[in-house]
Amino acid sequence: MKKNWYVVHTYSGYENKVKANLEKRVESMGMQDKIFRVLVPMEEEFEIKDGKKKIVKKKVFPGYILVEMIMGDDSWYVVRNTPGVTGFVGPGSKPIPLEPEEISNIMKRMGMDQPKPKVTFEVGQSVRIISGPFDNFVGVVEEIMPDKGKARVLVSMFGRETPLELSFDQLEEI
Repeated sequence: MKKNWYVVHTYSGYENKVKANLEKRVESMGMQDKIFRVLVPMEEEFEIKDGKKKIVKKKVFPGYILVEMIMGDDSWYVVRNTPGVTGFVGPGSKPIPLEPEEISNIMKRMGMDQPKPKVTFEVGQSVRIISGPFDNFVGVVEEIMPDKGKARVLVSMFGRETPLELSFDQLEEI
């Protein structure tokens, strides 16, 4: 099972209380292996009051929290029956996970970036491409770009070295 982010509807104004309640329930019910993170999306704004600039945190989506979890009957039950939760966002009783780019945009808006992938490759190392149009090609790592989550790999095609920019999840060590 894959972990995804889900949007959970709460009573407006109770987002932080619901977050705290849910985190306590996850702890007390031993669900740390199914429910990972609970976020109340906030962003910083400048407010000028009495001629002074003040930074205030404002809820991005009042009445909603985000939960990173592996969806199953037991994890659904824990979240759904947390005091203050009115339900998951999605048609009927089937919650719909957020798309990776949606959660990425929300994290950026909050000033949090997604965790960077761990780099296990080194320059000069031989790697095999495991997905995409160059599946099963073997190449040598020329450059590692951890900020992009990519590596430049030299692959021999038609008798010449061709550089390809590939994401880490498209590569495996040989």
